[in-house]
Amino acid sequence: MPVIAVLALDGTVGFELTIPCLVFETATGWVGGPPYEVRVCSPQDPVHVESGRLAFRAPWGLEGLAGLEAADTVFLLARTGFLDDPPEEALDAVRAAAASGARVASICTGAFDLARTGLLAGKRATTHWKHAAELARRHPEVEVDPSVLFVDEGAVLTSAGVAAGLDLCLHLLRRDHGAALAAEVARVIVMPPQRDGGQAQFLRHVDPSEPDASLQPTLAWLEANLSQPLTLAGIARHAGLSQRSLSRRFQQEVGSAPMRWLLRARVRRAQQLLETTDLPVERVAREAGLGAANTLRHHFGRIVGTSPHAYRRTFRAQPLEGRAPAD
Repeated sequence: MPVIAVLALDGTVGFELTIPCLVFETATGWVGGPPYEVRVCSPQDPVHVESGRLAFRAPWGLEGLAGLEAADTVFLLARTGFLDDPPEEALDAVRAAAASGARVASICTGAFDLARTGLLAGKRATTHWKHAAELARRHPEVEVDPSVLFVDEGAVLTSAGVAAGLDLCLHLLRRDHGAALAAEVARVIVMPPQRDGGQAQFLRHVDPSEPDASLQPTLAWLEANLSQPLTLAGIARHAGLSQRSLSRRFQQEVGSAPMRWLLRARVRRAQQLLETTDLPVERVAREAGLGAANTLRHHFGRIVGTSPHAYRRTFRAQPLEGRAPAD
């Protein structure tokens, strides 16, 4: 039975503590759904949540992460004192779990503790957009991307602020058991199976008195026209900006250069088509605006880490036979 271990430290954000429990226990409740054992583990007793108004006793200690009863997946969560070092024994247990083959995932500023383990060195990662610059400053060995909802580096995964933990958990469920089960769980918890875009839309708060200051209309236009030939000059014209101003504004609001954002949006569109349609790869490439199948394969492999055909075999949605048990 796959084991999901959630590491709870003093100051843990309560909502994030419940996210992996909710998603993976909901998956277990489906007829024919894969069972998971979910453990809440802590070196502390009791564990104080956020401001300390709530405390609880974790059913497991650190032995629930590694050792004879090792976990298959370990989650690190945001905590109020995330800029301060956690207990070293907790970091050692995470390192031991990873050395035993567990994948390790963080939600929000849990990425700071994950970076402290050394497991993010040389890897791409994300965290809450508000703290991404600080993570990059403290850990220059990590490539921090503040524009995405989550980053999958195989055995190490990170997600953006709070609710992006749901996106990450659904992604892991989809990776483990396919798109159909992930979609059913998303439906039960009233969550899109896969949200479009990233946390880019949250990066900068635009003054409401300046409605034309936001790039959101241009981002929506780009999403609606991914299959069309799009150039930096054309995007700038739509936004009513010079190319230089467009690039500066994209970096401010989205955390990325315009054409880099466009490429990743096209790859996301290709992923959706591969999951939900039987279109041949050549047609997927055209619909996503990537032109030829070879171009799709090149960018898909670089960004997603696998080929379009392999991705489709893994994530192609099939209807589930069973239904969820009644509440």
